[in-house]
Order: sequence, then C-alpha cells, then structure tokens
Amino acid sequence: MKKILIVALCILVSFSVSAQKADKDGWIKLFNGKSFKGWTINENPDSFSISDGVIKIDGPRAHMFYTGKVENHDFKNFELKMQIKTMPGANSGVFIHTAYQEGGWPEKGYEIQVNQSHGDWRKTGSVYSFKDVRDTYVSDEEWYTKHIIVNGEQVTVKVNGEVVNEYTESKDREAIGDSPKKLSSGTIALQAHDPNSVIYYKDIMIKPLP
Repeated sequence: MKKILIVALCILVSFSVSAQKADKDGWIKLFNGKSFKGWTINENPDSFSISDGVIKIDGPRAHMFYTGKVENHDFKNFELKMQIKTMPGANSGVFIHTAYQEGGWPEKGYEIQVNQSHGDWRKTGSVYSFKDVRDTYVSDEEWYTKHIIVNGEQVTVKVNGEVVNEYTESKDREAIGDSPKKLSSGTIALQAHDPNSVIYYKDIMIKPLP
C-alpha cells in the first residue's frame, strides 16, 4: 500500500510540473480553464466566475492577480497573450509588472487598457495614461487576441496580430522618480472595473523572455 501511495504521489507531482511546462513555441498556460488555481482575487471575488473554460468578469471593482508558480509570478521580459471579448460599454485592463494588493486600483506597474465602447476615451491597447490609443480595432461581442510584449524598456501591444501601440519608457515618459508605475518586474492582473462592465477572458498564456 505504501508503494502504491508513493507511485500515485509521484504521478500527481509529475502532472503538476508538466502542466507548468512550455509548449514547443515557449508558451505556458496561466489559466487551466477549470479553476482559479494560481490566481488570487482581492476585494470582490464574486466579480469573477468560470464557465466552459472562460473567465467571466461581471461585478464591482476587483483585480485577479497571478500568484502561481510560473517564474514565481515575477516576470520581467515576456510575451503575454490571451483572448478577450467585451460586451457593450465594458471597461477592463491587463496589468503588467504589478503586485497583489488587498483593494483599490493597482499602484504598481502599468495597465494595458481593454475598452471598445466605454465612455473612457482611452481604448484597447493604451498604456493607460502614459501612451494612449484613441482608435478601436475590434468590436464588442467578438473574440480578439491581445498580445503584450515587454522587453527592456519597451512595451508593444498587438490586437489580432496588428501593432496598435509601442511604448518606450525613456522616450514616452519624461520623469518617473520613485513612482511604482514603471517597468520593473512583477506579476499580471485582470481587472473588474465596475458593475456595468462585462468582459470575458480565455487562453491566457505567457512566454518568458531572456
């Protein structure tokens, strides 16, 4: 019986490790489509739910931070890719180089905006308030691919393979000082913005870069 238990434990450990391994192109899944394992939701956890492998965001302000084992949830240079669908009037964001906090808007790192038709003029692809995008490249109620590349002092945002924003910190920002809103390293987070914003996320994956 003891040997059987040891073998079973080894299989479970092996499965857990393999689930974190990169595919042949270097991509690692951060969301398993079944649970929030590896993620921590702060002030309003009911704003996030899962159905048929998709994260639904619907509710008051909250943020879901990746706190899992991949790179010990501390990413510096990386590519991040996901599928997103916004409903009319929705606002959300993907935070990079951030850190878990119990409430409020994340103070560390940058927000990469998700917004097709919300009243905020900063649209999808904006490096929020630092280099903003006014145009929209997709419509509400359709799935699209968002691809964020962070390398050194540069952030590139693609929508369905098209570059919509390129932000270079030293060029596009005059002074940083001690502000935590800068490129450094950290985790990623997804935003529930307000009770009127309904957004869907799936196929969240990351590719660490040197």
